[in-house]
Amino acid sequence: MGNLFGRKKQSRVTEQDRAILQLKQQRDKLRQYQKRITQQLERERALARQLLRDGRKERAKLLLKKKRYREQLLDRTENQISSLEAMVQSIEFTQIEMKVMEGLQVGNECLNKMHQVMSIEEVERILDETQEAIEYQRQIDELLAGNFTQEDEDAILEELNAITQRLEADASDFKRWDSSTDEQKPRRIEEGPTAADEGGL
Repeated sequence: MGNLFGRKKQSRVTEQDRAILQLKQQRDKLRQYQKRITQQLERERALARQLLRDGRKERAKLLLKKKRYREQLLDRTENQISSLEAMVQSIEFTQIEMKVMEGLQVGNECLNKMHQVMSIEEVERILDETQEAIEYQRQIDELLAGNFTQEDEDAILEELNAITQRLEADASDFKRWDSSTDEQKPRRIEEGPTAADEGGL
């Protein structure tokens, strides 16, 4: 139980992150050193002027040599800072490249899985069926738009005549049936009053 609750969470800080942190810390220390040297140079420059006013030329010369040495140290410090910053930028850019490569790898694996699910033959079949459907729809659109050939016109007229003849035949049969039905209907004969009726009167 103690191990279970005492387990430390896995750190997300990578070796590259630690390296960048160390480089930045060194850069900051060099900048502090650079600032301290710059302040010393200002003081030594002011002291050299004062020595020259006092006529202590040799002392002023020695101080200027020391100042020159510090200026060289300042230049080297600036170069070191530039090198550290370049190293930091290189590591950070490499991290970005690694993330891009990881993303490309994940995308490639996803594409491979998709290709396994749908083969090239399946894709070609779907494309063929789609093309056939498009062609069929185009033919329908052309027919509906009146883009008929002479053969189409003849076929339409032939079908129209057949339907007309069939309707006429049906109408003729109906007329014959209707007339025969009228002949069979009982006719009402109007007759005068019978003898029985007159006797009753």
